[in-house]
Amino acid sequence: MRAASHDPPGLDLGRLGDWMSLTVPGAGGPLEARLIAGGKSNLTYEVTGGTGTWIVRRPPLGHRLATAHDMAREYRVMAALQATGVPVPRTYALCQDEDVLGAPFYVMERVRGRTYRFAAELAPLGPDRAREISTALVDTLAMLHRVEPGAVGLDGFGRPEGFLARQVSRWKAQFDASRTRDLPAADELHARLSADVPAESATGIVHGDYRLDNVLVDDRDRPAAVIDWEMATLGDPLTDVALLTVYGRLGGAATGDSIVDVASAPGYLSEAEIIERYAAHSGRDMSRFGFYLGLASYKLAAILEGIHHRHLRGLTVGEGFDGIGPVIHPLLDGGLAALTEHF
Repeated sequence: MRAASHDPPGLDLGRLGDWMSLTVPGAGGPLEARLIAGGKSNLTYEVTGGTGTWIVRRPPLGHRLATAHDMAREYRVMAALQATGVPVPRTYALCQDEDVLGAPFYVMERVRGRTYRFAAELAPLGPDRAREISTALVDTLAMLHRVEPGAVGLDGFGRPEGFLARQVSRWKAQFDASRTRDLPAADELHARLSADVPAESATGIVHGDYRLDNVLVDDRDRPAAVIDWEMATLGDPLTDVALLTVYGRLGGAATGDSIVDVASAPGYLSEAEIIERYAAHSGRDMSRFGFYLGLASYKLAAILEGIHHRHLRGLTVGEGFDGIGPVIHPLLDGGLAALTEHF
């Protein structure tokens, strides 16, 4: 099957069309596709042909770690959540035959909705709508965390035992791999996290990067679909809540357009309101939430130090990256302070 337009990077439309015509209902005829902007990891395309439009996800081009960008993992968790009430795109087909596109990929529903990354995007809606959107964001997270993994076929999806200790070790390794300078606060935060890992909250499905710009919002201000499940696993769900909270804190300290600051929009739930609402809807014990905030701060600092490292080497594209390096200092200091917070 020949493509109707130029192939976007990473997508051979002829091969994809042949495969989709055999596996995806409604697909047929020449395909057209566009690469959707905004992805920093896995590549996402909108593909049209036959009687429908779909979303195709594949790993980034070039060298990649064998355990990263696991298409089957993303596909499996979204497929498992179809009947749970958690809004996810409908999944259609997974292809692990690398002869088709050179890498595994999957096809899912195109969900109509938009993402909000910055306060300047959400503020024009007014405080009432911002409050409604952020409230639904928290309620959807609590709904996800109420899903029993075994009941939806996700036994073995992750290793929940020792999850928190492994997270501390994992992000230490990430820090060590990309550190560009002496960061005593990072060493202190790691040492204090390692020395006082709490008993874990009941195991649940962890999204791994839950925030408003990873949720498509419909025209009624409701979550239409939670997306970007590449870091999903089984573990302690309070790590999701803490990361959402720390993203809000970070947005108030960052400069440029590389860090989300949507939580600063008028009407958006305050940090205290987010934690209180989540606790009420989940029934989870939040008394050691300070540890989780410290861990989320350490994780984000490791990620940002990696971006800072690439920026210093001239490997980032776009503007705003020069403001990331300085943000890591208050982020680490905030993580240390969070360890003593009581909830």
